[in-house]
Amino acid sequence: MIKCKEISEYMAYYRKHKSYFNKERVLLMENVVKPLLKRKDIIFDEETFHNCISFCERWYYKLFPYQKFLYAFVFMYTKDDIPIFRTFVLIMGRGNGKDGIIAPLCNFLISQYYGVNNYNIDIVATSEDQAKDTYNVVYDTLDDNEKVFNKYFYWNKEEIINKVTKARLKYNTSNAKTKDGKKDGAIVFNEYHAYENYEQINVFQSGLGKVKHARIFIISTNGYVREGPLDELLDVCDGVLNGESNVSRILPFICKIDNESEADNPKMWNKANPSLEYMPNLRDAIQVDYYEMQKSPSKRAEFMTKRMNFPQRNEAETITSWEKILKASYSDIKNKKERSLPDLIGKKCIVGIDFASLNDFASAGFLFKINGEYIWRSKTWICSKSKFFKDIKFPFNNYGQKGYQDFEVVNTETIDAREMIDWILSEMPKYNVKKIVMDTYRYKLLEQIFIEKGITVETKQNPYGLVRMIKYPASIASIYAPMIEKAFQDEKINIGDSAMMRWAINNTCVKQKKDGNKVYEKVEPKLRKNDTFMAFVASFSVQDLLEEQIIYV
Repeated sequence: MIKCKEISEYMAYYRKHKSYFNKERVLLMENVVKPLLKRKDIIFDEETFHNCISFCERWYYKLFPYQKFLYAFVFMYTKDDIPIFRTFVLIMGRGNGKDGIIAPLCNFLISQYYGVNNYNIDIVATSEDQAKDTYNVVYDTLDDNEKVFNKYFYWNKEEIINKVTKARLKYNTSNAKTKDGKKDGAIVFNEYHAYENYEQINVFQSGLGKVKHARIFIISTNGYVREGPLDELLDVCDGVLNGESNVSRILPFICKIDNESEADNPKMWNKANPSLEYMPNLRDAIQVDYYEMQKSPSKRAEFMTKRMNFPQRNEAETITSWEKILKASYSDIKNKKERSLPDLIGKKCIVGIDFASLNDFASAGFLFKINGEYIWRSKTWICSKSKFFKDIKFPFNNYGQKGYQDFEVVNTETIDAREMIDWILSEMPKYNVKKIVMDTYRYKLLEQIFIEKGITVETKQNPYGLVRMIKYPASIASIYAPMIEKAFQDEKINIGDSAMMRWAINNTCVKQKKDGNKVYEKVEPKLRKNDTFMAFVASFSVQDLLEEQIIYV
């Protein structure tokens, strides 16, 4: 069993101040730390750990209890001298001193006191300023104590080298393609939230394993890039914290408020800011930001994301709130009671079609307007051969369950357009279809199939043809976004219990272009699909053809 004074003291603090701990840190203590301490197969290098504490506190500053707690896990190994934790994830509010946590540790790990030769450490970020922030903490310390450190280190504005171990500390932001062949002992990813893909991350991580004790340190606040590397990492951390097998050997120290209302309670700010009680200046800074947010609501998203680690999308750009999306499905959200549905047989409707590519997603649906309510029922096809399929954060495996019955995953190279049209034609006899609508791009691909199936096409010569091409698709949002927004706000949209449609709506934002016109865009272009919603928008563009139908009960 592992015995460590610093861990025990922080666990005692946890028991005494549990209200300061957010859900993720509670799970860390209960599901990761406590079971770990009972293991008998872990070697804890207590001597080196205490040398590290002494080194950091002598040359930098007194460490907070949670910082000593985290440092302890760096020095735990298997009997084969492999670190128990390969990746340390430190996510907390801005101003908590993430650089102050990692910089002294980096200095120690390249030093003769740690004693691993060539234990190179790269500090990596998407901008030079971010990478240099951590590096400069170490550089300034060496410079301020030049007479002592000159014996063991060389340093300049670009790299710090230990004369004994030949280990090097360096910051890096240049083109990832030039970094192949690196031999790092550890990597520090600063402000991980800014990464939109894995290009730079993968290149640096590929250099690990050539030097013993390979480690990754990820320090970040939350950010605005959704469904990127940070969100995927947080998903993995969530599994670990909830007791899943920790095959990635991650230690997640995630600090955030548990719900939006806690942002208005200063007593809860500790959840996102573990340094708060030791740093009066930090509390003052957060307090000022909070007051400014009260006066300027536009600053709320920044405050919630950076100070509270609780990201919020800019509500001015969203289609509607998540609560209104849920109300489009349920009359009783808490009990998930589905909205009532009138008899649709024989009723007027519009068919909308949308897809970006038939080797990705495609959607078609029927739009009705009855008693002032827009009713939408659709089907979506998903190509499992898409290069993005495995990374898409939608629970396709729930297919067939309640709420997951209006889509189909196809295992062919592309979605069969004829199959989609056949589905539309099989549903059409039930209703009075006034138009089948799609934009220019989709029209060219599907027009001939409709003609072959005996469906008429709208032209100048035949204005009553059933299939209509939207000639100016870019103008749809400018014209109809306010109407759709109002319909959601007034709870006049009924999408049924459709997880796919709820996901698609939430994946869509409205953006205003320089010319003042609005356009619908995906929140994230590759993984946040919105074809089901855009098929709804296509049908809505001719909703005037749905003369009001009043049904008296």
